[in-house]
Amino acid sequence: MSNFNEIVQTIAVYLIPVLFAISLHEAAHGYAARYFGDPTASNEGRLSINPIRHIDPFGTIILPLLLYFTIQVPFGYARPVPVDFNRLRNPKKQMAWVAAAGPAANLAMALGWMVVLIVLASKVQASQLQAFLLQVCQAGVLVNTAMCVFNLIPVPPLDGGRIVTGLLPLELSKQYARLDRYTPFIFGGLILLSYTGVLGKFLPGIMQVVIEGLFGLTLPLRMLLG
Repeated sequence: MSNFNEIVQTIAVYLIPVLFAISLHEAAHGYAARYFGDPTASNEGRLSINPIRHIDPFGTIILPLLLYFTIQVPFGYARPVPVDFNRLRNPKKQMAWVAAAGPAANLAMALGWMVVLIVLASKVQASQLQAFLLQVCQAGVLVNTAMCVFNLIPVPPLDGGRIVTGLLPLELSKQYARLDRYTPFIFGGLILLSYTGVLGKFLPGIMQVVIEGLFGLTLPLRMLLG
C-alpha cells in the first residue's frame, strides 16, 4: 500500500510539470520552424501548448515514471511536432536553431519554476497546499532541466544530434544524419543505459551545474525578497 501511495503522490506532483515541459518543448520547435519558413506544424494543428495534442502514451507517461523509480531523474518525450526541414529558408543552418528551440524552452521553464519556488518559499505561511506547491515547483525545475540536458545529447534523433547535423560541414552532416534510421535502437540503448546506471552517473551531475547556474540568475529576486 505504501508503494501505491508513493506512486500516486509522485504522479500528482509531476503530472503538471511533465505535461507542460513536453508540450512547450514541442511547441517551441513548431514556432521556430514557422519563423524560419516551415508552416507544417501550424497546418496540421500541432502549433499548440495544449498537452493533449502532444501526448505519447509511452514517452509522456510510462517512461518518466519508469525512469523516476530507476534513476530518480524523470524525463520523457512527446509526439514530435512535424517539421519539414526542406521548407526552411536555409535548411542546414536553420535546422540547428529549430532543434535548439526545444531545450531552450525547457531551460526557460526551469527558470520560471525556480522563480515561483523562491517566491512561495519566502512566504511564512505554512500549509499542506504550500508544501504541495513547493514540491510541484521543485519537480518543474528537475523535469525541465532533465529534458534540456537529455535532449542535448548529440545523437540523432535527439535535438543535440540535429544541432550537430546543422553545424557540421555538408558531407559530414549527411553522414551523421543517417543515424536517424537507427532511432529505435538509439532510444533502446539510452533506456538500457538508464537501467545500468550509466546515464545516472553523468546526467545528474550536468543537471546540478545547470540548476546552480539558474539559481545564480535568481540572485536579484532573492535579495529583493530578503
